[in-house]
Amino acid sequence: MLRGSRTDATIETLSGATATRERVSGALEKAVADCGPGDAFVLMLIGHGAFDGYEYKFNLPGPDISAGELAGFLNRLRAERQLVVGTTSASGGALEALRKENRIVITATKSGTEKNATVFARYWAEALRDPSADTDKNEAVTANEAFRFASMKTAAFYESQKRLATEHPVLDEPGPGEGRLAAAFTLLRFGAAQAAAKDPAKRKLLDRREELEQQIDLLKYQKAALAAEDYKKKLTALLLELARTQEELEK
Repeated sequence: MLRGSRTDATIETLSGATATRERVSGALEKAVADCGPGDAFVLMLIGHGAFDGYEYKFNLPGPDISAGELAGFLNRLRAERQLVVGTTSASGGALEALRKENRIVITATKSGTEKNATVFARYWAEALRDPSADTDKNEAVTANEAFRFASMKTAAFYESQKRLATEHPVLDEPGPGEGRLAAAFTLLRFGAAQAAAKDPAKRKLLDRREELEQQIDLLKYQKAALAAEDYKKKLTALLLELARTQEELEK
């Protein structure tokens, strides 16, 4: 689990024998108490999952925890931006329970019936280490970029093994524009962007650049509903401000 604001973050990892239902519930309860509206929250589930046709459960030492129970904690979080990444078998069975406004849900499988062990987790982790996942070359990897990287690698794995794919990753989020929220959810920065994030003066510019990039993405999704001249005018204004912001960042 990761929770934090734009300037700091708290990471808690539970694994092996320590990842009991009681410990997971306690960690989520603490997040409910600690997270504020301006925070972002990430929950990653790595391991094994099961789906009985009605309910998804994340397998733990001792009693498991269901998607409905996880949603009960997450729905109480005040964090306005939430990301849940389920990399387990049958993780698609959790989609309905976890779906909520302003929450991005990524699963390794499209449904609870895809029950074989997954390879998506391996490539999701790789996306958080490999700069090539940064497709727009802004020295930051978003949830959308990590998902696309891991999805392509997963598909390539089955093709290279000449095996029928038994997992089909899904990115689920509310509202118009596939991946719009995920494209605005930065997971990590590196290089100059990482250094800028540690500089209070440049941090504001970095935040502004991300806001402008998000506005440009949203405008592109709205293009069909806008008059051509109106779209061109708005896009030009955003691109010019983005260029000026980038110039200031590079000084």
